[in-house]
Amino acid sequence: MKLITKELKRQLLKNGAAAADGIDTSDCQPVLKIFCPWGAATWLFSEMDPENPDILFGLCDLGHGTPELGGVSLSELESVSGPAGLKLERDRWFSPDKTLSEYADEARAKGRLVV
Repeated sequence: MKLITKELKRQLLKNGAAAADGIDTSDCQPVLKIFCPWGAATWLFSEMDPENPDILFGLCDLGHGTPELGGVSLSELESVSGPAGLKLERDRWFSPDKTLSEYADEARAKGRLVV
């Protein structure tokens, strides 16, 4: 399964372009959820860098109790391989009900991303 569809990429780039133009995008909703089927890592992404589409921005929770906002390389996510060749997956049924900043605030308070 592709981690990012054309429609998701379009929305991520749109949000990334707005951020590059100086628009505060902290209150936009995440567009994409990626998770690790063999572990606790989960990512919620709201933007893609229009100058470097390999860089996604969002909330990253690697399962160590310290979720944080930051940039992540899409090619690195695509290259991760787990037991028996498992790959990271896109949650096809993800439907955000909060803004990225609300998810981040809750994750910091609880020590983990709650989706």
